[in-house]
Amino acid sequence: MSFGIEAASYYVPSLYLEIKDLAEKRGIEPAKLEKGLGLHKMALPDVHEDAATFAAESLLKLIKDYNINPKDISRIYLGTESALDAAKPTATYAMQMVEKVLEKEFGERCFRNCDVVDMTFACVGAVDALHNSLDFVRVNPDKKAVVIASDYAKYELASSGEYTQGGGAVALLVSSKPDLLEIENNWGVATESVFDFFKPRRQYPKENLVNAPESFPDTIEIFTDEPVFDGQYSNQCYQDRIREAYQHYKDITGQQKPYENWKYLIFHLPYAFHGKRVFTEIYSLENNISYQTPEEQKAVAKSEEYINFINEKIEKSQRASSEIGNMYTASIFMALLSALATSYNENEDLAGQEIGFLGYGSGSKSKVFAGKVSGNWKDVVSKWNLFEQLNKRTSIDFDTYEKLHRKQLKHSVNKDYKGFGLESIEPDSPVLQGARYYDYLS
Repeated sequence: MSFGIEAASYYVPSLYLEIKDLAEKRGIEPAKLEKGLGLHKMALPDVHEDAATFAAESLLKLIKDYNINPKDISRIYLGTESALDAAKPTATYAMQMVEKVLEKEFGERCFRNCDVVDMTFACVGAVDALHNSLDFVRVNPDKKAVVIASDYAKYELASSGEYTQGGGAVALLVSSKPDLLEIENNWGVATESVFDFFKPRRQYPKENLVNAPESFPDTIEIFTDEPVFDGQYSNQCYQDRIREAYQHYKDITGQQKPYENWKYLIFHLPYAFHGKRVFTEIYSLENNISYQTPEEQKAVAKSEEYINFINEKIEKSQRASSEIGNMYTASIFMALLSALATSYNENEDLAGQEIGFLGYGSGSKSKVFAGKVSGNWKDVVSKWNLFEQLNKRTSIDFDTYEKLHRKQLKHSVNKDYKGFGLESIEPDSPVLQGARYYDYLS
């Protein structure tokens, strides 16, 4: 019996900022971002959107596109680092939103008996959710699980991470009927506790905060979406962990050069060209190429052999990332959708081909695994229309972008938006203060 991904869906917010507009305002040469990093557009949530609405949109689309009975879903595991609460899982908000929409067809609380939880390990959290859910369906082959990756990558204005921002969600149906991708049960893992990128609680004296209630403690802890990070160090941690996890995968499988058997290499992409940049080390080690000095590293990256390798095995997975930006936990799965959608549009037959995944999450951990494209993959991919949908989004100007970032707008930018949205946050009730209420907006 085989196990893996039966179906997949996604959601990308309808608003975007052109990277060249951001570059010009920040005094950066646009070509440095467009040609150097592969960035073209930055997906942005509207006023009413967040990681919960992204997740709900992708879950509802998955259910509707593939005619899934929600009562057949035994678990919904959400990988995210954009959680809305330190206790209540973001997945519960998404589940409730979708339940309300499906109520007429399936009755009240159609996910009543569904196991729902969040999993967090920076950008690899949804890979953890997939790993866990695959174990679940292997033990329970008659059951189905949904893995959702949902995030909003937000950095401080004018910071070095600002131009990599993005957001959205991908939902995967995991089962013993892997019509899209059969995933083998071999996982290379590498973990080390580091501070390359994290989202701590910052501390401030109460007297520094205007109108702080007397009941507050003398030191106030504040959480923000924007991370503390060291970009160069994080890149090095990424490279170190995938090298270690790849070696672990080789040890487990006994394969000499696994990547040679992979039709595509699918990476977590903080920016579109990141995967092809960090893989040069593994490529050099596998081919006994000296990789000691910066000059030798540049020589590898610019060699005809490596460029051909990139064009054959990585380039197609980058295309959606160029149009969206960093999706944190969802970026590795959007890279998969990008590669498969491109092959589908080019009428390529991938059935039986193997795909390798190199996931990474800051903090830090990597997981390397592989899957085989199923014979029915085109039936699954035909529902996506990925690049057509990306072309239907709305461009916003730089001033609107900064107001959205600062949360200075009270009304949605996209006046034609139809979908899930945050309706209100309880301000007063002592037992409900901060509770978030969502609805389907139309």
